[in-house]
Amino acid sequence: MRVIDAQDTGTVDERVRAAAEELSAVAADIDRGRVGPDGNYQLMREFGLLRILIPWEAGGEGLSFLAYTKALETLATGDGATALGFNMHNVAIGSLCETAKSPLPEAAERFRTWVFKEVVENGRMFASATSETGTGAKLRQLQATYRASGDAYVLNGTKSFVSLAGIADYYVVAAREEGCSEAEEVSHFVVSRLDDGVAFSDPWDSAALRGTQTAQMSLKDVRIPRARLFLGVEGLSLFKLMREPHWMVSGYMGAYLGIAESILCLVVRLLMGNERRRSSPVLQAQVGRLAVELKAARALVYSAARLVDEEKGSLEANTAVHAAKYCIGELAPRLALDAVRICGSGSLRASEPLERLLREAAFCSVMPAKPDECLEYVGKATLGFNMFDARNFNW
Repeated sequence: MRVIDAQDTGTVDERVRAAAEELSAVAADIDRGRVGPDGNYQLMREFGLLRILIPWEAGGEGLSFLAYTKALETLATGDGATALGFNMHNVAIGSLCETAKSPLPEAAERFRTWVFKEVVENGRMFASATSETGTGAKLRQLQATYRASGDAYVLNGTKSFVSLAGIADYYVVAAREEGCSEAEEVSHFVVSRLDDGVAFSDPWDSAALRGTQTAQMSLKDVRIPRARLFLGVEGLSLFKLMREPHWMVSGYMGAYLGIAESILCLVVRLLMGNERRRSSPVLQAQVGRLAVELKAARALVYSAARLVDEEKGSLEANTAVHAAKYCIGELAPRLALDAVRICGSGSLRASEPLERLLREAAFCSVMPAKPDECLEYVGKATLGFNMFDARNFNW
């Protein structure tokens, strides 16, 4: 195995670009099931990318939300599936990294120090396990439960669509307290894939994004120490999501930007190889429209990410990330269909990536928050609803 000292191999941007090139070389093989995705995530470790959100003071790179969004976009130009899988590591720890400059109670401080050390010193990968069959990622509708038991918690339930299944070392699992009829107060716990009672199904036979290694996760009387309660506080999760929804709602919007960019670049490459079509005013106008739409979406995504960095938790920032997720979530699949129309059936040859990109882009509108949920949030905010009132926040 190649070992890379991240401190001696250039900036984060340089390492991300180098990783994207290597991801591109195996994307088709992973998509067709010829090889597994494990090697891509080992690559993330070797390039030192697991710690890009960890603050400098704790040995990480300290990327802002905007810088991270751009890094994810670059990775996705190599392989969108791996970028989305890698994002789940950062979704799991992103909000914790953002507390770096904030003093915390003793238990929370110990938890934060432990997570940072596991990532930086031990190269551990985290993932998020929130979604459940029939309810998606909506915290209020969770069926997974926990109960206190001495100096530990015991978790039971089933999680669906868990990315990095069997690959990540730890999973941040959302659960409600056992016996509560409504999950108004939800807690998160760090579960190791080696904990007794943890099991994964075979990977989901998805039409695309096989590189995310997505599967069902079952928890049967999983006993974890109290030290692995997220931030050492019960009932914090729904409140945190309502105040700062950017990781759950749009943490991966950079990946869909990368997929959309790959589609446009492919259109350009295919037309450049056919002078007659390249010289067509009709096709030139259509390509121009795609380029403008992508530039507009990128500007909106970058603006929303910048607002998170400058005004995290504000109504303006929260509304912007919902708007950006809606925009790129709708654009990517439309761009893929337009690419087929512009380039013709020849572009769908197995030797070209468009067929894969077409399938991957279709998932943009089904990952949380979905288009109608994004528009509902933006509409409520525009109409003056209090979006910090849990009754108006549909999660």
